[in-house]
This record gives sequence, C-alpha cells and structure tokens, in this order.
Amino acid sequence: MSHVKTYLDETKRIADALCVNDIERMVHALVALRERSGRLYIAGLGGSAANASHAANDFRQLNEIDARGLTDNIASVTARANDRGWQRCLELDHAGQRDALLVLSVGGGTDGVSTPLVEIAVNIKKLGGTLLGIVGRDGGHVAKYADHCIIVPTVSELRVTPHTEGWQMVVLHCLVSHPSLQRYPTKW
Repeated sequence: MSHVKTYLDETKRIADALCVNDIERMVHALVALRERSGRLYIAGLGGSAANASHAANDFRQLNEIDARGLTDNIASVTARANDRGWQRCLELDHAGQRDALLVLSVGGGTDGVSTPLVEIAVNIKKLGGTLLGIVGRDGGHVAKYADHCIIVPTVSELRVTPHTEGWQMVVLHCLVSHPSLQRYPTKW
C-alpha cells in the first residue's frame, strides 16, 4: 500500500476514534470562559506552536474570546529562556482563576520533554485557572491534570507527530466553528 493511501486510511481511523464527548465538553468549557470574561492562553512547541498562533487568531476573530498565543512573540520567549532557562520560557502574564490555558502537544509533557508546557500547566492550576489540552499518545502530564483534554488516538507509532499536529487543527476548527462558540462567520 502506498504511503498516501496508508496515511489517509489512518486519518479516517482517527476520525472514527476521536471522543466526541470530550470535544463537546471542551466547547462548554470555552463558552463558560467567555461568559466569565476570562482569557485563553494557548501554548505549543514546534508545529504545535504554529497551531497555537492560528488558534489564538480564530478564537479572537470568530468567538470573541481574548486569546493569546504564548509563542507569538519570539523575542519574549527567547529572552525568558536566556534569563530563566528553557523550562520557564513561556509565561502566563496576568493570568488568574477566571482564565484558561490550552496546551497543544504531541506528548503532553513527559520525561523531560516539553518541560515549558509542563511548567505553565502546573502554574495555571496553582492560579486556580482551567487547564485544557489537545494532545497525542496518552497525553502525558497535560492529560493527567487537565480539566478537559482531547487525546488524538495513536493509530501508527511511525506517524504520531504528523497525525497529532494535523488533528489539533481539525479539532480547533471544529471548536471555533461550533454554533455555541462562533459569533462571527468566516469569509468563505
């Protein structure tokens, strides 16, 4: 079987295996966040950082949620890494109990991997805020401590990263276009 056919077959299997109830629960959590005028901090590393930036824009533009991509200002990220170390390069500026952190990650922070995500996940919980996640595999630290977490099922150990990062955007677009959240239409 060709790679393309295999990849698309795996994509279908993920679509069938995703937990619809977990996605609906996250919608309700985001509606509640907006109703209490909370901020949504979104964090990811690598490809998930690009997804976080995209998602922050969509939540602001389509859902009227004050959303911020934590890696959007690379000067700030690298200054913090330089001054405080890699583990503390992401910051929840002015976050509190009415706010939420959405972590996008393939592994969810495990065994010394994605330590900046683990650090801010711990911090949002200490502040009394809500921890959300869209992660792969078993979700690591994020899935263990999240208030709401969507785990992208692993259908191939060889393609965990591309499937997880791709499905992060599928799920995010499902969220921002959900009738309970969407306040403004897309152009097309």
